[in-house]
Amino acid sequence: MTSVYEEKNLSKAIMRVGLPAMLGQLTTLIYNIADTFFVSLTKEPATIAAVTLCAPILLIIMSIACIFGMGGSSVIARLLGEEKKKEAGSTMNFCVYAMAFSGIITLILGLAFLHPLAKISGADADNIAYTCDYLKWIFAGAPFIMLANGFVHLFRSVGLIKEGTVGLILGNVINMALDYVFIAILGWGTAGAALATSLGFVCATVYYIVCMIREEHKGNQLVPLTPKRFSPDAPMIRKVVSIGIPGALITVLMSVSNIVLNNYISIYGSDAVASYGIAYKLDMIPILLSVGLSQGVAPLVGYCYGANEKKRMADMVKYTALYGVLMGAVFTAIFILLGKPLASIFLQDIVLIEQTAYFLKILCLSAPMLGVINMMTSYFQALGKALQSLTITILRNAALFIPGVVILNYFWQLNGVIAAQPVVETVLTAICIFMYVKDVKKGHSPSAGSAS
Repeated sequence: MTSVYEEKNLSKAIMRVGLPAMLGQLTTLIYNIADTFFVSLTKEPATIAAVTLCAPILLIIMSIACIFGMGGSSVIARLLGEEKKKEAGSTMNFCVYAMAFSGIITLILGLAFLHPLAKISGADADNIAYTCDYLKWIFAGAPFIMLANGFVHLFRSVGLIKEGTVGLILGNVINMALDYVFIAILGWGTAGAALATSLGFVCATVYYIVCMIREEHKGNQLVPLTPKRFSPDAPMIRKVVSIGIPGALITVLMSVSNIVLNNYISIYGSDAVASYGIAYKLDMIPILLSVGLSQGVAPLVGYCYGANEKKRMADMVKYTALYGVLMGAVFTAIFILLGKPLASIFLQDIVLIEQTAYFLKILCLSAPMLGVINMMTSYFQALGKALQSLTITILRNAALFIPGVVILNYFWQLNGVIAAQPVVETVLTAICIFMYVKDVKKGHSPSAGSAS
């Protein structure tokens, strides 16, 4: 089969990298929803609230992996476009060991400051015990959570798209199976949900390491695992970290903004937090599918940039953004029409069902705009333009979102807090388009590159 980097049909190339990434993100979402579903069987809003409050901490752990996963992926793809395979393999090797070391440090610090982190996340007297139970097992699995999440990006950058997706799906399927055993059968509640999550990532990590060993034995110089290939230098580290940190800050600042949001929603009680938590989990379907599509295409964009195929790169960005907008519009329609039936899967109380459906109708209004925002973020990351990528991230999750939550809460209370997401992302879409057009006019406009 033709390498995805050499695929001439533009739509086919996008689907070859985008669909597996979307499938992987979808299984991640399914396990998140499974966590909420099995925890909801306890019929305790405080346990659902605890899982919601812990989600930002889990995202922060994953974001540390993004420093080396997304940063390394961007550097590797551009090196392959420049036909520098040895340097690409050395970068891959460095990123793997860096993620393992970071995971061990996170495990130690997380367990040492468990209770303060739970309080910062917004836990109160009703759910603090459940929150600590969840965080304890999440931090215990931190090294594997980081490795599994980082491997996904690194595998895509070296063309191991199928293996990257299989590992992600494997971990999520094991997680869901263990959710049933630990929560529904053994009754371990939030602790069982977190333990299932960590063990799922352990299995995914083992699979990825086996794949690397197999590829190394085949003579694939792009995926060396041996410590002998650990030879980082200052320029390599600088390139990985300079683009990886903005990539990681996407998740970190998203977590910070969610913590702020959760603290404001918690003003209105555990029922409000539980309703928002379920509505947000459902709204994560278009969010993660859009992220998967844009992140899957990112290595192709980086490769085209490194190979100076500017026309093909511009067409890829345009069509991927369009596909994302159309997909988001479909989900907006579905959530508006089927909000109550979807909420009733997780809840029995009619008041909570109606409140969740109402929240979902507000949140989903931003789904079509995600196609533009996520593609622009991935575009700047793929080109190694850390400043532009960081600008979008800060605007989305701090400079616009946090003041938006505070101001809208002041005028419209809980309704305003929920409405912050679609309001901010509408403004951000216009900013992203402006930034992309400006970047193209600055000297990266499509030239006589290869035809699509």
